[in-house]
Amino acid sequence: MLSKQSHFPAATMSPPSMAAVFDKHGPIDTVIRLIEIPPVEISEKDVCVKMLAAPINPADINIIEGVYPTGATLPAVGGGEGVGEIYFVGSAVKTLSPGDLVIRSPYIPGSWQTYMVEEESLWHKIHEDTPVEFAATVSVNPVSALRMLNEFVTLKPGDSIVQNGATSIVGQCVIQLARLYGIHSINIIRDNPGSDEVKEKLIELGADKVFTESELNVHQIKTLLGDTPQPILGLNCVGGNSATLVVKFLKQGGTMVTYGGMSKEPVTISTSNFIFKDITLKGFWLQEWKLDKTKYRDWIDSLLRLVRAGKLKYEFDAVHFEDFHTALEKAMGKHGSQRKQILIF
Repeated sequence: MLSKQSHFPAATMSPPSMAAVFDKHGPIDTVIRLIEIPPVEISEKDVCVKMLAAPINPADINIIEGVYPTGATLPAVGGGEGVGEIYFVGSAVKTLSPGDLVIRSPYIPGSWQTYMVEEESLWHKIHEDTPVEFAATVSVNPVSALRMLNEFVTLKPGDSIVQNGATSIVGQCVIQLARLYGIHSINIIRDNPGSDEVKEKLIELGADKVFTESELNVHQIKTLLGDTPQPILGLNCVGGNSATLVVKFLKQGGTMVTYGGMSKEPVTISTSNFIFKDITLKGFWLQEWKLDKTKYRDWIDSLLRLVRAGKLKYEFDAVHFEDFHTALEKAMGKHGSQRKQILIF
């Protein structure tokens, strides 16, 4: 990292930046390109940040493809989440200093570049001992896991939740947070090669039970729970049959929250589940749940404290920014199922 005294004296312009840029919407691997962009003027309320790491999230890809509910003013730099180090501050900046480790407000395109210039208010200072890969990824997936466990039903120690997509970063965080809360987690994974190894990894994280989808093709699904209580909350990021399996586990009056649709298949629920089990279906979109900036930053700080204490972790691949297109192909699943891709600058 740069030292706390790092700055470029009397400068009003940022260094030039390498960036992943798109000037039209379309298939991401055809419309985005790596280019050098010229220096940007730094106003008195701006900070210049040397980016350290940024993930490739599904929402980033969808924004570039033009299929996400919110977009970007073109031309634009891709990426909506990331961590960096303050390189230079404008004369009116009061809360940040050169050398501070900061994360940016998510869903604002622009994190896939080596230097960024934005207003002070868009950056949040975090503890300097935070691993940059976790800092780069905390503000979307882990926060989603935290909020979904707290917003929809009142969970208490001894209760249970069920989720599909358990190998995702959200899924891994749900398992660990539930364990910290004293909540049992039942987890559904896809029938892929190596599923036994996946089960072992999730159980090591704190999962109580892990099933493949094919193992749940039985009539009395409740018998698989043993002494584990029926879940009151279900989390769905897959859709299709996998969402139906989540509903099957839920107890009377349970709630299923959908936050993704990786299978691109609709969520369906039988009439009997609505009438006789009184199941509630909800949706979750983080952008509509982060309205209070103070609370949002408190959530981030609490999650990063868990990271630094070794109580929250997840798998990812760290890739140098120069290998952006390889990382992009992996993030799009062109090389099979892949872990989260994190760009290192």
